[in-house]
Amino acid sequence: MSFYPCPDPKPGDATAVDAIETLIIPRTSDIGGLEVRRALPSAKRRLVGPFIFFDRMGPAILRPTDALDVRPHPHIGLSTVTYLFDGNIRHRDSLGTEMVIRPGDVNLMTAGRGIVHSERSPEELRTEPLPISGLQTWLALPDHLEEIDPAFANTAAGELPMLRENGVEARVVMGKFHGAGSVVKQHAETLYVDIRLQPGSHIQIPADAAEERAIYTLDGSVQIAGETFPADRLLVFRARDEIVIHAPEGAHFMLFGGAALPSKRYIWWNFVSSSKERIEQAKEEWRSGRFDIVPGDEEEFIPLPEN
Repeated sequence: MSFYPCPDPKPGDATAVDAIETLIIPRTSDIGGLEVRRALPSAKRRLVGPFIFFDRMGPAILRPTDALDVRPHPHIGLSTVTYLFDGNIRHRDSLGTEMVIRPGDVNLMTAGRGIVHSERSPEELRTEPLPISGLQTWLALPDHLEEIDPAFANTAAGELPMLRENGVEARVVMGKFHGAGSVVKQHAETLYVDIRLQPGSHIQIPADAAEERAIYTLDGSVQIAGETFPADRLLVFRARDEIVIHAPEGAHFMLFGGAALPSKRYIWWNFVSSSKERIEQAKEEWRSGRFDIVPGDEEEFIPLPEN
């Protein structure tokens, strides 16, 4: 959901331990009562594995008059991943999909050569205050898949493996972790795990969990090599290091990453590509109305930014 007018984050503070390659403090914006923190892309780091965009939404309670209304907008060259902790969002897209995203579900929308979608608070729930909390991330597609046909897939929370042991809960959203594998389709090697640690517990992040690994701290603080990191920090780990994360008072964080892409990616508004020329083409296609419409949400759209 790149509709949030968050500028790219400024560089974060200095690394505290050798295991931390990059520390990013996200830039925060308040959009109609909804606080949004953008951690990727940043001045210090553009991607972690295929993850090229990382937004933390909320947590917040929206008044009915401030309900989420993301008008139809286009994407190319990426997959969007919507993952909620609280609240509901109705997704519609130009494939004709209509789906209410619920907490714990995974919505994977692959744009490929081009797709248009909208995201709104369900109309039937707008009579009461609306909770919202979750993550919106984008995965850049591999070079040979950037122009594949668009597709949409929803995976219910109950289909995702959950690991529980010694005060640790880990839901494997995408990829494989500690022997458990997600059923969610991946276009590139991807790791995405929702981890909660009870007070006093810890978890090991193996060196070979992924080529590039990072965590985003959601709630509580974590300790790594004796240093403490608070909530709302993105920590990119040094490659080939085994990491042990402790939570003396409990913590909730997302582990994410995957294989590094072999070529550079450009990002402009909602468009991601290995080619600047392809992004210029997508701009002109949206400006001239050559993208498909969203059935059931045809009356509005987000115009192409002029700057």
